[in-house]
Amino acid sequence: MKRNNFLCKILNIVNRLITYELRWQAKLESAALRLGLIGNICLAFLFLPVARGSSLLPAMGLTSESSIKYHIWLGHMVMALFTVHGLCYIIYWASMHEISQMIMWDTKGVSNLAGEIALAAGLVMWATTYPKIRRRFFEVFFYTHYLYIVFMLFFVLHVGISFSFIALPGFYIFLVDRFLRFLQSRENVRLLAARILPSDTMELTFSKNSKLVYSPTSIMFVNIPSISKLQWHPFTITSSSKLEPEKLSIVIKKEGKWSTKLHQRLSSSDQIDRLAVSVEGPYGPASADFLRHEALVMVCGGSGITPFISVIRDLIATSQKETCKIPKITLICAFKKSSEISMLDLVLPLSGLETELSSDINIKIEAFITRDNDAGDEAKAGKIKTLWFKPSLSDQSISSILGPNSWLWLGAILASSFLIFMIIIGIITRYYIYPIDHNTNKIYSLTSKTIIYILVISVSIMATCSAAMLWNKKKYGKVESKQVQNVDRPSPTSSPTSSWGYNSLREIESTPQESLVQRTNLHFGERPNLKKLLLDVEGSSVGVLVCGPKKMRQKVAEICSSGLAENLHFESISFSW
Repeated sequence: MKRNNFLCKILNIVNRLITYELRWQAKLESAALRLGLIGNICLAFLFLPVARGSSLLPAMGLTSESSIKYHIWLGHMVMALFTVHGLCYIIYWASMHEISQMIMWDTKGVSNLAGEIALAAGLVMWATTYPKIRRRFFEVFFYTHYLYIVFMLFFVLHVGISFSFIALPGFYIFLVDRFLRFLQSRENVRLLAARILPSDTMELTFSKNSKLVYSPTSIMFVNIPSISKLQWHPFTITSSSKLEPEKLSIVIKKEGKWSTKLHQRLSSSDQIDRLAVSVEGPYGPASADFLRHEALVMVCGGSGITPFISVIRDLIATSQKETCKIPKITLICAFKKSSEISMLDLVLPLSGLETELSSDINIKIEAFITRDNDAGDEAKAGKIKTLWFKPSLSDQSISSILGPNSWLWLGAILASSFLIFMIIIGIITRYYIYPIDHNTNKIYSLTSKTIIYILVISVSIMATCSAAMLWNKKKYGKVESKQVQNVDRPSPTSSPTSSWGYNSLREIESTPQESLVQRTNLHFGERPNLKKLLLDVEGSSVGVLVCGPKKMRQKVAEICSSGLAENLHFESISFSW
């Protein structure tokens, strides 16, 4: 009897252990499934911030540049969730002695192997986003990010087309935007001129369709195939579509390998007939209402001056064409070396102004050179090299891929392409797949159907985007004859001298550039006293814009939020790409 009781106790303990083991394994599997579902929901929003031409970003007050941080946060969340999701399933299979499940490709259900390939591609992308790797080996980061194609393809094959519909809307918008950018980048744009400054800074001026309008602080992505066929780099647009309706300019600072190669190519020769360039964009805020302020203070460090150049040019154009009151402008810029003073030459366009600076423009420039005590020989020489390029019949003016009403066309493309997709899939399913397979998944497996869905989605997007692009190109792509005429201008080896750093040595002439020099104060060997400069600005509403190093942005934000002056309204502009 006692022996039987003892055996019963042993059996109960064993049953409890088995039940406990099965219970924690069931909980682990359930947790893994839920983690995958949450990751899928995060994935639904991952691609929205990088759809640069999307109308959703301006509707929420975001730009393609400012929304990058949301893409980064969502990317970390997605990869963390999917990594834990995969680890949980591996532990579960190992505990159940079913490790062979890792190489299973189920044609009727979830394909584990496809999920592992997607996770591996995602982990490679995730690893290269580490700040030190991204900054030091940007090319590695850039090229590995193309693995998003592998990631999304095998993700859809892993979960099936029905379950992937959770993440489809955001990715669908991204696909449309990406293909439109691909179409725009296939054409070479006409490069008119290049200015090379002593500060190793280059300004490139392109021909632009007069119907293309953009806001100040916009950016544009540039590709130069002769330097790198795959690399695209974003640069701030310094021109104003109001002041220069037929030209667009960007500024490039020689810092990385790509920009160094471009600088060497432009500097090594006095005559370059043509430089093939492709662009994407421009992208920027839907509008920039700087006129709401009585005064405008712009604080920048080094190349951070570039977005403010477009703001100043835009305000100059507004003062010439409209009767509204222009805010008083104060530009506070800090440079390390005296040679960088030449960047102030970019405040006015290469072609100059047709008239004097309007009396309505009250502008003052406070330039600080922190590491030099005087202008120096290099700054006094101030040679600015200007190159003029010969036009080519194959080059096009920069224009919007979808014309002036791009937001309306984008909505039409999304709606029509998805409708075409649904119609084609319905026809294929009803008249081709079902008569053969009868929904048994024996002939047309879930994987086969998923591939058919992907192909139809791709064809629908490419067809509608191409049709919209051709329609708008036919309607708005005609460039005025004066934009395509052969402007065969010489490329001087000795370009005009910079007006900055030695204005006391020459007589002030009556030109817009010299008028701007008169309104400039140079401070050598000191840093700007931001607190004093900001608090001294008068006005009931003072807009404070800052673009530069992180410490500078934090300092300006601290002053504006300190309560010492209630009229200061802070806004940061940072380079997030």
